[in-house]
Amino acid sequence: MSDQEIQCGPGGGADDFFGLRVASIFVILVGSSFGALFPVLAKRSSWLHVPKAIFDIFSIFIVELVAFRWGTAKLQKLGVHHDHHGHNLGGHAAHGPEGIYTQSTQPVGLAEPKAADEKSTSSSDVEEGKNTHDHAHAHNSVMDNAAAQIIGVAILEFGVALHSTLIGLTLAVDPSFKVLFAVLVFHQTFEGLGIGTRLAYMRLPAKYNWVPIAGAALYGITTPVGIAVGLGVRSTYNPGSTTASIVSGVLDSLSSGILIYTGLVELLAHEFLFNKEMMDGSNKKIVYALGSMLLGCAVMALLGRWA
Repeated sequence: MSDQEIQCGPGGGADDFFGLRVASIFVILVGSSFGALFPVLAKRSSWLHVPKAIFDIFSIFIVELVAFRWGTAKLQKLGVHHDHHGHNLGGHAAHGPEGIYTQSTQPVGLAEPKAADEKSTSSSDVEEGKNTHDHAHAHNSVMDNAAAQIIGVAILEFGVALHSTLIGLTLAVDPSFKVLFAVLVFHQTFEGLGIGTRLAYMRLPAKYNWVPIAGAALYGITTPVGIAVGLGVRSTYNPGSTTASIVSGVLDSLSSGILIYTGLVELLAHEFLFNKEMMDGSNKKIVYALGSMLLGCAVMALLGRWA
């Protein structure tokens, strides 16, 4: 067998619509950044009053956008975009590994409800005038809760950022640019609204108030960075090469594992199983929440057809 790498398709990515591909960097940057930053800034604004119901729908909407975002890559591997990950390389189908999933039995996010209970209990003890030991315990509980939230969001951001960068790289060289561009503008903006809502409702000490803004800003730049990198290497990067297919498959699988973990454990469990407001809510509220979740699932499945 030859040691020379098998090339599936022509070398280099598509070079048509170059001006529009460059413009897509700024269009998606604006859409992603607006979507992620708006909930964070609106929550802190004293003059911009957004109904809590709007935040609620995006908070649950993000559960499905994230939990089922891995389905985009999965649909590609199952044949929707078989030409990207399923090239016939030397007579053998090339498939990226699909089983890299996080299997932690004690997720970080599940510590949040307990930490919140400890915070409220300890705060009550302080108000009742117990001793300085109780006050120190309350402070430690607040800090532990903040750390748990930051770590949980960091895991979510890493998975989303990795996948967004790969999507940006694909957009820069994909022949079906116009369709993918239209889908990603919508996708990145609405996913940004969901992630921004999640960041906006983090309960953090004052010294960590910068974390939600930094997280929203990071989300806003990931896809544009991927597009810029893709445009920079478009003349040499061959999306159909053996190396590109393997690397893309591995990174897609890694991102999928992170996103399904954070979506189902950090977000879905947090919103429905460990949310006292949801547990004690009326049937109308539960139906509203489930409807929002199913809407997110439907949108992600639809986008998976093209993205």
